[in-house]
Amino acid sequence: MKQRLYIFGVITVIVILTGTIFKINHWPGAGYLLIIGIIALVLVFLPLALIDHYKSAGNKQNLLLHIVTWLTCFIIFMGMLFKIQHWSGAALLMAVAIIFPYVVFLPVFLVTSAKNKNFNIFNTVFVLLLLAVNSVFCALLSLNVSRERIHDSFNLSDNYNKVESVLKQIPASDPQSPVNLKINEVLKIVDEYQKLIFAKNGSTEDQWNRGQDILRWPDLTGLAAKVLTESGESPYGSQLQNGLKDLISLMSKTPGYEQMAENAITIFDLDPPAKDDAAWPMWKFNEDNNTWVLIYLDGLETNLQMIKTSGNMN
Repeated sequence: MKQRLYIFGVITVIVILTGTIFKINHWPGAGYLLIIGIIALVLVFLPLALIDHYKSAGNKQNLLLHIVTWLTCFIIFMGMLFKIQHWSGAALLMAVAIIFPYVVFLPVFLVTSAKNKNFNIFNTVFVLLLLAVNSVFCALLSLNVSRERIHDSFNLSDNYNKVESVLKQIPASDPQSPVNLKINEVLKIVDEYQKLIFAKNGSTEDQWNRGQDILRWPDLTGLAAKVLTESGESPYGSQLQNGLKDLISLMSKTPGYEQMAENAITIFDLDPPAKDDAAWPMWKFNEDNNTWVLIYLDGLETNLQMIKTSGNMN
């Protein structure tokens, strides 16, 4: 039994290491390898290894420690998997993974060790070092993964700005049409949002357009919501949301824009995962980090400018 368990453990580690190498090199299949390896580790190998150790130790008083050990490993490894795969809830899991070992595992370990007559202080020191390494690793993983996605997003923002600058040079066929006038109103709202967010970051839109890596807090979530609330908008984001809804309603009644109005929810990204209109401002301005909010606004500007110029083709 032990020999098979060790072999399975070695295979699991090899799968995880292979998945890690694939992930670093952006090769296909990396996500599947990491998912299979980590799930096999926390749901198969670790439970079997802990059960085997518990039975062989013959000390029934350590049952709680074995259970908490597995639970701690489960939270840590699943938090890492969620973060690496960019799944929803990753930030919360990583926060729990950093705190949980100290508030749950460590007290149980110390109480159990104190009852052990063969208590060895070096075991405690070793565990504390492992906890410290785990905290540092989890924190670095969170920062590195977030930074990688943020820097990749800068290219998207740069493309939006280039397209927008070209579209602005194309005159609208009828500048005074109701649709174009409503688009201008929404663009003013977007511009005001951007100015408020840039001011909070100690930068300007011109600096952002020249190079996006100028924000003080690029990965900070909730900043946009805070800025809009401080500006007096309540609830935050409602002005933009209502402006976009009014524009969609107007386009649906305007000849030549009906088809575009049917797809406008997707174009403007107005459909939150919760399928609840009230959840949209929180989804866009509170849950997204500082950089992605600005990139969304850049993309929205580009799409609005594109709708204005599309009148030339009607």
